[in-house]
Amino acid sequence: AGMNGTAIENFVCVIFNVSFMNCTWHVDRTASGNTQYYLYWKTSRKEDFTACQNYIRDNFGRHTGCRFQNVTIENKRAYFLVNGSRSGQTIQSYKKMIILYKIEKLTPPLNVTVNCTEASHGCEIRWQPPHTSHVKKHTCFKYEIVIENK
Repeated sequence: AGMNGTAIENFVCVIFNVSFMNCTWHVDRTASGNTQYYLYWKTSRKEDFTACQNYIRDNFGRHTGCRFQNVTIENKRAYFLVNGSRSGQTIQSYKKMIILYKIEKLTPPLNVTVNCTEASHGCEIRWQPPHTSHVKKHTCFKYEIVIENK
C-alpha cells in the first residue's frame, strides 16, 4: 500500500555498547515537511510489533531514526517496519529482517597491559575480551596487534 517511491531508503541498524541500538534511514526524496515516518519492530514473527519510543528527528521534525536501549541478541532476528503518512496520504511501507549479531559493533578489548623487560628483550601484552551480549566462547575472538617503534 502507499504511493510508489515514497518508502524510506538506506535503513541501517547498529548495536553498540552491548545493549544499545540505533536505526536510521533517509526520507523519500519527494517527502515534504509534513511527511512523518513511524518505526515498529519485533524479535519473532509471533509477537506484535512495538513502536519506537525515542525517535531521532531531522530539521523538519521528521523521524529519521530510533534509539533503543536494553536490546538483547539472544533471539538473533529482528523484524522492522517503517510506515508513514503525508497530508492524509499513505506512505509506502518498508520491511526488513536483520540478524542482530551481524550488526553489533564490539567494544575494544578491556584492561590492556604491557610489560616490557630489558632482560628478555621482549614485551608481554595482556587484555580481556570485549563485552558482548552473544559471544560465550572467548576463542571466537581474533585480535591484531600493531606495534610501532618510536
